[in-house]
Amino acid sequence: MTDANNLAELMARGADGAPAIRAPGREAMSFENLRALGQATLGVLNAAGIGRNDRIAIVLPNGPEMGCAFLAVAAGATAAPLNPAYKTDEFEFYLSDLGAKAVIVEAGADTPVIEAAARLEIPLIPLTPQTSGPAGAFSLDPPGAAPAAAGGIAAPDDTALILHTSGTTSRPKIVPLSQRNVSASARNISGWLNLEARDCCLNVMPLFHIHGLIAAVLSSLYAGAGVACTPGFNALQFFSWLDEIKPSWYTAVPTMHQTILARAGRNREILARNPLRLIRSSSSSLPAPVMSELEEVFGAPVIEAYGMTEAAHQMACNPLPPRERRPGCVGIAAGPEVAIMAPDGELLAPGEIGEIVIRGDNVTKGYENNDKANAEAFTLGWFRTGDQGRMDGAGYLTLTGRLKEIINRGGEKISPREVDDVLMTHPAIAQAVVFAVPHDKLGEDVGAAIVLREGEAANERDIRDYAAERLAAFKVPRKIVLLDEIPKGATGKLQRIGLAEKLGLVR
Repeated sequence: MTDANNLAELMARGADGAPAIRAPGREAMSFENLRALGQATLGVLNAAGIGRNDRIAIVLPNGPEMGCAFLAVAAGATAAPLNPAYKTDEFEFYLSDLGAKAVIVEAGADTPVIEAAARLEIPLIPLTPQTSGPAGAFSLDPPGAAPAAAGGIAAPDDTALILHTSGTTSRPKIVPLSQRNVSASARNISGWLNLEARDCCLNVMPLFHIHGLIAAVLSSLYAGAGVACTPGFNALQFFSWLDEIKPSWYTAVPTMHQTILARAGRNREILARNPLRLIRSSSSSLPAPVMSELEEVFGAPVIEAYGMTEAAHQMACNPLPPRERRPGCVGIAAGPEVAIMAPDGELLAPGEIGEIVIRGDNVTKGYENNDKANAEAFTLGWFRTGDQGRMDGAGYLTLTGRLKEIINRGGEKISPREVDDVLMTHPAIAQAVVFAVPHDKLGEDVGAAIVLREGEAANERDIRDYAAERLAAFKVPRKIVLLDEIPKGATGKLQRIGLAEKLGLVR
């Protein structure tokens, strides 16, 4: 079968009767039904004046309808999924910034996006789930009718997906991803994990984020395999979903894996009768002790990957057994080319630390309407990720930090990840996030947010002494905050930048 270069071709890869979209407590939607839903939706959108490269915001709860709406919209227009938890002003900013032509919302839903769309005079398209049909089935009821300027199936270079960067340190940037970008990334992940039609992914990631959309949904469909779309991550329900869906793998961020592990001991029988083929981890570094515990508890290899929105998710990934997997390492190039670059644009030799750069079919061609950001991001055809790392002679990539996250303590440069890794070896620590704390004389000092393991005890001095035995003095956290839970972003990812402010450590 030839490679898919757009979402229509991607969805055509599954056998007619094979399950494509699943959900807890629901009948599976077959590939045949998924394709029919996509065609019907495209017809409705085209008749309402919406066609190729028109931007449609999607504000729906996580689940099969959200997954199917994304697929159906992105096959013939441009999907712009937004976090349903946004407030009115946030929705207004994002809708205006991306130039949305319409907004898809669940019929009867009470969501602030309705007010935001009204302020901007953007029409709403109600989506009605067909709960008596297969998982994800829905109908749309757009207002008015007008022929689309450019209808039909999207071409490979049309924009399939619009997402914004997080905007942690600056105004969010618009990342357009073409049909070719997302199809290439799905192909890369599917091939890297050796996905087959018999596989099924249990998706617990939000579907307004690149991780869930590409790594869970599109990579599965590319292989003609199924994906189970849950309402979102819920540690209390995870094991019952495992028992019902019987997936062969799941993908999540480290904080989710840690929460799952905390409940694994109470669900040993479910684990025993539902073996997984693999577990995938991405979006942030997975501490080596967590990886080891996951593999021991599930009896399956943990495959750590490295991704970002601008790459349509995956850039590097550890290989499947029997090839070598390296804890604390994000693997080898798994789709795009990956290199290490010096500030002057020179590519560095193995072992040297510099900025990680990428290029390939899955990489965006550039931020929208942002010449300054593009000039900073692209050098000699390479996209600069903003991440710091090194690559060994065998091509294995180790992240040493986010350039913007590096702590500058009086001229001493400290990688928060290095300190994280040391703290995570403490027997009482379940989670550790190291971050910069403002300092009057040094500029910045080292802070650490700590969550202890259930039933374990440790105080600030214990933790500081432990670190001091294993780290140079200037790397030892001076400010340690013990928490029940570390604040996370919308996708469950721990965020260092701005953490000092969130914890009230900035005067």
